[in-house]
Amino acid sequence: MAVEWAGSGPELLVTIDRSGGTGLRTQLEEQLRAAIRAGRLAGGERLPSSRELARALGLSRGLVQDCYAQLQAEGYLTSRAGSATRVAAGAVGVVPVPRPAASPPRRPGIADFRTGVPDLGLVPREDWAWAVREACRTMPNAAFDYGDPAGQRRLREVLVAYLTRVRAVTATPDHVIVCAGMAQALAVVLRALSLDALAVERPGPGTTVLEQAAAAGMSTVPVPVDGDGLDVAALGRTAAKAVLVTPAHQWPTGVVLSGPRRQELIAWARARGGVIVEDDYDAEFRYDREPVGSLQGLAPDCVISLGTVSKSLAPALRLGWIVAPGRLLPALAHGKRLADRGSPGVDQLALATLLESGRYDRHLRRVRAEYAARREVLLAALAAHAPHARVTGLAAGFHAVVHLRPGASEARVIELARERGVGLYGMGGPEPCLVLGFGNTSQRAIEAGVAAVADLL
Repeated sequence: MAVEWAGSGPELLVTIDRSGGTGLRTQLEEQLRAAIRAGRLAGGERLPSSRELARALGLSRGLVQDCYAQLQAEGYLTSRAGSATRVAAGAVGVVPVPRPAASPPRRPGIADFRTGVPDLGLVPREDWAWAVREACRTMPNAAFDYGDPAGQRRLREVLVAYLTRVRAVTATPDHVIVCAGMAQALAVVLRALSLDALAVERPGPGTTVLEQAAAAGMSTVPVPVDGDGLDVAALGRTAAKAVLVTPAHQWPTGVVLSGPRRQELIAWARARGGVIVEDDYDAEFRYDREPVGSLQGLAPDCVISLGTVSKSLAPALRLGWIVAPGRLLPALAHGKRLADRGSPGVDQLALATLLESGRYDRHLRRVRAEYAARREVLLAALAAHAPHARVTGLAAGFHAVVHLRPGASEARVIELARERGVGLYGMGGPEPCLVLGFGNTSQRAIEAGVAAVADLL
């Protein structure tokens, strides 16, 4: 793709050897010719003016003009009166690009019930752009330095105020470390814990969590989940000293960790000297029950809470946080510093601005209403087209669990659905179930997708 430049044109890497026997004009011609043939200069790309290139290389302007004229005569360059000299479109060589091993699968044509992704069309672009402008306008010069690897102080203060208000978190700004999304937050935590094993819910985390644990040198120990959440008695029979849980809306079953189980889990952590890692991944979206507070608020001494704006705003922002006990903060801050010296400061202050302005809360109200409407459309479509299908996990978040007939094959149902243009995804648990995400699936697509695969459900 050709680069458009303002002003006098782009810089150009050309070296002139005045100690050699080759003429200066010949050197310039050969280097420009080679750059065009190799594709380093794209077709249509603007070259520096003869005056600018002559000044940069310490040559006479006439020599550069003669060089340009020669390459134009050979068909490498084009030029019009009053216009810049550019690379001729047909003169650029084709740079070989290695073919990918396999093409990514096509997005299903009727509906894709992919999970874990919010509606990317509802990203508050104007609000975010405003927040970035405000952050850049008001930031002191010192804020453009590397800063504290744990994060901008202002964002940590704003996050604590927000999480205390909406998630009943108990912390100070010093207990918060800003990270590049949930994946990095979990990686930093697991490396800081430096344990042999991590207990995980079953069914539970996907490949990313398992890979993060393996990279930290930890094995994963599956612990079953029932109607009250994680089976703490089963956890107690393992040797694990750390457990990763999704207590507000278990992934993927959707059950809530009950009050008694929460107390049992906290008692387990304190008795064993263990750590609970809480993934608070979609706590903002609640529909038909009272909000559930963060587990961290009940036991800030043994719970590490992870949060992110990937579901509430957009995954591309790569902003998340760790709320951790004080005894773990030095190791976590050290791990974050080694990872990247800190998340982007401008984006951190933009998020703080968005939270303080009330625009973040306004956005959440808007998308919460939309997801609630899609939830109703999904329930209505299933009731109309697959009335015998049992549906659970819809009290919060933006995915539902559809239970298949006993003995059914998740893989076969998914394969048949894809042939019909519908993307379905299995739970991979002890019984056959599908996890239907509706975060990035429109109401019309939900209705059409369910109708297309109703007999498979």
